[in-house]
Amino acid sequence: MTQQASTGPLAQDGEGRPRHLLRRVQFVVAAYVICFLWGTAMHLVDLAGGGHNSYASPAPAPIRVYFVALVLLDPLVVVLLARLRPIAVVVAGAVMTVDVSANYYVNWPQISQHPDYLLRPLGLLPITLFALFVAVTASPLYRHLSRTAEARKLMSDNVG
Repeated sequence: MTQQASTGPLAQDGEGRPRHLLRRVQFVVAAYVICFLWGTAMHLVDLAGGGHNSYASPAPAPIRVYFVALVLLDPLVVVLLARLRPIAVVVAGAVMTVDVSANYYVNWPQISQHPDYLLRPLGLLPITLFALFVAVTASPLYRHLSRTAEARKLMSDNVG
């Protein structure tokens, strides 16, 4: 039988949730998880509709491979976040940086001819907004998850 800490950074509330996660951190983590799961779903829909040729656009092969790889990378971020690993924030930032860059590269001809193309609700707008959200929240979230991981390690070292 394991003993749960009733106080300190790993204390849990009555429902087993870590009390150390502030509401705003919970909100940020939830937003990341929801958006990366949404991305996974969208890429799965794309692949179900067209197979590995779903992204057979004028995009170079590395970009097409990356878009297919998002079916694995997006859920990886979710799993790492669920485990409250600081590396999740690094991976999320890298995934979104490459994702938004690749999408702008592929869609640049439409954007340059029709700037309102950016405002499509299911196109570049949500990807851009989420990438900006990740850029703004990544550093504080990383710091918080690092402190949490450190506290978790100290606690396990003291127990063992």
